[in-house]
Amino acid sequence: MSITEKFESKSVLIWGYGIEGKSTEGFLKKYCKPSKIEIFEGKAEDLKADDFDYIIKSPGIPGDYPEEKFTSQTELFLEEFRDRTIGITGTKGKSTTSSMLYKVLTNLITNRVVLVGNIGIPCLDYYEEMASDSQAIAVMEMSCHQLNNVRVSPHFAVFLNLYEEHLDYYKTFDKYMKAKTNIARYQIPGDKVFVGETVPRLDTRGLEYRIPEFEEAKYDLKILGIHNQWNAEFVKKVCVSALKLNEDDVVSEIEKFEGLPHRLEFIGNIDGIDYYDDSISTIPLAAINACKCIPNIKVAIIGGMDRGIGYEELENFIKKTGDIMFLCAYATGERIYEEAGRPFNCKKVKDIDEALNVVLKYVDKGDAVVLSPAAASYGYFKNFAERGDYFKAKILENSNKL
Repeated sequence: MSITEKFESKSVLIWGYGIEGKSTEGFLKKYCKPSKIEIFEGKAEDLKADDFDYIIKSPGIPGDYPEEKFTSQTELFLEEFRDRTIGITGTKGKSTTSSMLYKVLTNLITNRVVLVGNIGIPCLDYYEEMASDSQAIAVMEMSCHQLNNVRVSPHFAVFLNLYEEHLDYYKTFDKYMKAKTNIARYQIPGDKVFVGETVPRLDTRGLEYRIPEFEEAKYDLKILGIHNQWNAEFVKKVCVSALKLNEDDVVSEIEKFEGLPHRLEFIGNIDGIDYYDDSISTIPLAAINACKCIPNIKVAIIGGMDRGIGYEELENFIKKTGDIMFLCAYATGERIYEEAGRPFNCKKVKDIDEALNVVLKYVDKGDAVVLSPAAASYGYFKNFAERGDYFKAKILENSNKL
């Protein structure tokens, strides 16, 4: 049954009216013939589920809803197009890997390729392209929220890594992990899943390929970091092992990829200082990776919203890395500063503005400064992109003062 047939003459409630909710409404009105469509933005206890045949829930709404009437854009898309979908998840790296894979496929195959999902493009926005072209392929970035409660998995899946994250939403790491593992849980024989070393053994009927980590660069990338070398390795494995593309051609395209904003993005050299925006960094390991892969790093600005995740790994790294000054901002910055024992190479600052006001005390020409918060932006900024844009704007605004 197609998605359009599923909703014919059915009453449908759209729960949540953000980007995806509005996209869902547009899809239903254009392609389906439901008996009614209503919008609900309230709490679970006020939801009148019995009044509707289907409830399409937005990913930002927490909670488990296993009943058949509850569904989502992600699940609906996979119900119809799973056989032509490459799903990508992981605590970190999924946007870069999805975009890199999309670029490689766009340049190497004749099929139409669409990039959808958590990358910022609701998947049903590409329903017509997928439905009208039986050879079209979807590269879908899949967040834990989009995977939570889905009962269909993509034909090809990529599970990059798994670290402690989003505990404000899931409360326990086990629940977060369970949501993530849905990317392979419902695979069938003939499906494939490419898995990183930090991911536990999966409950799947698909064929599992383990991708080992490595310490030395394999690819001549335009983007920094050994973690991006691993992302590139996943892209190569999917293209060569799953899609049977020529390895040399794949590697050539991988090495042309120029990266995404806010992911170790080089802002520029201003008054002799290199500035990098790594605002996507929301876990300790991301900040550690940023410090390790910028060769001339001298100052790292860290801190953001405190979601209760552990920072021991980053605190130990700080104490062992005396040649980098850490400017500790916001709630987690203060927490890291105190838990690490107020080390000599840390200074508490109120926010990004204060960090930039003092940064020149710790750098010389030829040094680098990175914003790599190791924490979420919520409560201070709308999202990591707004935080990164603010950082860049302040650097450029204050370039004559810095």
